[in-house]
Amino acid sequence: MRDPFREGLATGWKHIDASQLIDNPTFEADVVIVGSGAGGGVTAEILTAAGLKVVIVEEGPLRTSSDFHMREAEAYPDLYQESAARKTADKAINILQGRCVGGSTTVNWTSSFRTPPTTLNWWQSAHGLKRLSVEAMAPWFAAMEHRLHVGLWPLPPNENNAALARGAAKLGIPVAVIPRNVKLCWNLGYCGMGCPTNAKQSMLLTTIPAALTNGATLISRLRAERLEFSGRRAVSLTGTALKPDGLHPSGITVTLRARHFVLSGGAINSPALLMRSAATDPHGLLGKRTFLHPTLISSGLFDQPIRAFSGAPQSIYSDHFLDSVAIDGPLGYKLEVPPLHPVLFSTTLQGWGEAHARLMREFAHSQTTLALVRDGFNPDSRGGQVRLRDDGSAVLDYPLNATYWEAARRALLTMAEIQFAAGARWVTPVHETSPGYTSWAEAKRGLAELPLAPLVCRVVSAHVMGGCAMGDAPEHGVVDDEGRHFQIENLSVHDGSLFPTSIGANPQLSIYGLVARNASLLAAALTGQPKPAIL
Repeated sequence: MRDPFREGLATGWKHIDASQLIDNPTFEADVVIVGSGAGGGVTAEILTAAGLKVVIVEEGPLRTSSDFHMREAEAYPDLYQESAARKTADKAINILQGRCVGGSTTVNWTSSFRTPPTTLNWWQSAHGLKRLSVEAMAPWFAAMEHRLHVGLWPLPPNENNAALARGAAKLGIPVAVIPRNVKLCWNLGYCGMGCPTNAKQSMLLTTIPAALTNGATLISRLRAERLEFSGRRAVSLTGTALKPDGLHPSGITVTLRARHFVLSGGAINSPALLMRSAATDPHGLLGKRTFLHPTLISSGLFDQPIRAFSGAPQSIYSDHFLDSVAIDGPLGYKLEVPPLHPVLFSTTLQGWGEAHARLMREFAHSQTTLALVRDGFNPDSRGGQVRLRDDGSAVLDYPLNATYWEAARRALLTMAEIQFAAGARWVTPVHETSPGYTSWAEAKRGLAELPLAPLVCRVVSAHVMGGCAMGDAPEHGVVDDEGRHFQIENLSVHDGSLFPTSIGANPQLSIYGLVARNASLLAAALTGQPKPAIL
């Protein structure tokens, strides 16, 4: 199997593994981009295409398709934040985020939705983001869908997804096919461990190679520590080189100077960098209103094999329980399914000892449904707050209140009913005290009384948004609708931390489209070229 990235390196692409540095270098560029995921990758391609000299800083390692062996024991510690064990401050929510070249786009499950019209309309009315209308954003989404080969999944769903479709159909709940950013996909089902066949059109395969071809420099295993300021401008970024283990500092410090700095480290990491840098925050908004789509899990056992580890991980969804409630009313939720692999399954599953082992023995017959709760619109859904630990690392404080748990109970009831309608013989929420249920009638009674609380009911997320929110004025946001910081003249934020609420859908395409717009505007501003015709 070809490895296009390694082939590019052989032609002279500029990549520096900071773990191999032996002195304290200084780099200069027109633009320094912190992070190489959805926001950083798109920004790098657009800025280098405009002729700008770009340096991309990535804390994680460079891994390419030759390194992806479909093994959880390799992928999670190597490619994810905190070895796929990042948690909120109270340990109640597990957060999956990428930490490698390509960021979360290298390890996500490829679901690609435009920002829902209801969300964009809300941003216009409630947050003053008048220029981000459905009509204005449509060409940017279309451009990125074309660039990243986003299209409806054309093959029949695997049994994990088919069960969601089958159960929903019996109950009259509409479902639809998920668009995916893949090309010539082998339908393996191991997307979360990096694509070994170069089918996933992640930043690792698309925009980062394009930027490197255009002359960008990529520095991996370099932790962005602190920005230095002079007046209203950032003048340099200090980075700490990491040892080959990717965790411990090597003792080498890297200094990066630029005309402009772009933060694309993702929600949690981008706000944290500004906090470590003591960046001006006159209205106390930095790190606030960070959202997760805090997600509930329902597990069902079927007589027939499900084999949720095989086949496209996400191909069927339902927005019925988003569309049927007011956006600022009781919290709605999107239904999807996750892939199941032994480590991911066993570490999320409730119980211990023989009870846990008994469920693990049913692994191949297990089907799991997810309810992604749409947070940030109801007045009582305020999200979380990014904080710094004593060592300067980031942690998200995310309280789960009564408004959330009311939605959680509705979601668990919905998922159980669908799973029984699909033919499940036993269903349980992933909850430490649930006995599990053998019929919908039993589940309906049991779930109505089940105590719901942090650490008892499992909550997970792979979508982190907010913390550097856009606003129509400095008192309403950290940045404007172009991602430009209100107080720091030469600093932009290009990642999911821009969003003033959650999206209500898997966020990668929302980041692609919005960042394509903002990076194009930034390129025009920095080069003096005309604004893109698409505007």
